[in-house]
Amino acid sequence: MATTVAPSANSSTTASLPPTMKAQLLTYYNTPYQLRTDLPLPKLTSPYDVLIRIDAASYCHTDFVLAAGEMPGNPASFPHVGCHEFAGTVVALPHIPETSIGAEIFTLQPGSRVGVGSRAYHPCGRCDECLDESQPDSDGRGYSVYCPCIRGNGIGMDGGFREYAVVDSRQVAPLPDAMSAVEAAPLMCAGVTIYAALKKAALKPGQRVGIIGCGGGLGHLGLQFAVKMGLLVYGVDNADAPLELVRKLDNIAGARIIDARVETAESVVQEVGAQDGKLHRGEMGLDAVIVLPESQAAFQYGIDLLKNHGKCVLVSFPKKGFHLSARDVVFRDISIVGSLVGSNKILREMVQFAAENGIKPVVKRFPLEKLNELVDEYKAGYGGKSVVDFSMQVD
Repeated sequence: MATTVAPSANSSTTASLPPTMKAQLLTYYNTPYQLRTDLPLPKLTSPYDVLIRIDAASYCHTDFVLAAGEMPGNPASFPHVGCHEFAGTVVALPHIPETSIGAEIFTLQPGSRVGVGSRAYHPCGRCDECLDESQPDSDGRGYSVYCPCIRGNGIGMDGGFREYAVVDSRQVAPLPDAMSAVEAAPLMCAGVTIYAALKKAALKPGQRVGIIGCGGGLGHLGLQFAVKMGLLVYGVDNADAPLELVRKLDNIAGARIIDARVETAESVVQEVGAQDGKLHRGEMGLDAVIVLPESQAAFQYGIDLLKNHGKCVLVSFPKKGFHLSARDVVFRDISIVGSLVGSNKILREMVQFAAENGIKPVVKRFPLEKLNELVDEYKAGYGGKSVVDFSMQVD
């Protein structure tokens, strides 16, 4: 039985809440966000809904893709509130008996701190995807990230760039006391996505993994996760700021950081072969790579790092796709798989793993009013994560 969550039997109302809220709205593709201060608070419409006060909202590459009109299916309708990785505090929820949900329950109540990712809002629970229990790390019957009826926070529906949001209580992660909202928000997509990709690589401690694009939001978290999983880690990037960021991380001891502008994939492979005493090219290289940039050069660099029978896990989805050499697949038996976010089980496991192992994002904080400045910083490619911290005051 998958872990489920029930609101507390002690209901709460919105009587003490303000009648309106601030929000940043996207009014069309490729336009700046527009600040509104007079939007009504969203309404609870289901026994599974909870209203949260948003404490931190992180900017993801998918927010950039959606705002550019390049998200597959262009799911947003305007005006739209972006952000699908945020954290907040429960302020209102309906009355619902805990025993009506499932066997494994944690209780939400006013004051509960939760992380919210790009989960399904009111998943259908009836399609083949939702009813399939055969997949590794499945949530069991009732939910799948591949559900065709999915409505994602900040993608198919309004998200976290606002002061309050209604979220599905079954799709949140309780936050450890020691984890701040600013630390938690980037984990809700970047963290769970790279964690799930590492799990899909299916490596054992001591095996080698490459993270291509290691200085970005997902990448710098992936380095930390992979090291703490006991893997031999190779981080690759090709820009000064992201490389400087990861070289300053204090919890990735033993990771090999590679500047792709200076070192070729073949030179790294030969280095690995020498360490292992191997003579043949097919025996040399990494066991798996995770490709994060939307770049053909990055994709090929990752493929070239692999030994025979290696696995490439794709997380990025460039509009024009990637060119694949059939020779790599046929003559080297390279396998290529995709990874999309992660199940609720993986989300909660990742939060606990991060808390226990001191894994934290490198963040730059902005007030909600300066969201457009945050986007400009993101476009500059400094690495790490940019987060709206709702406790910040405007200068």
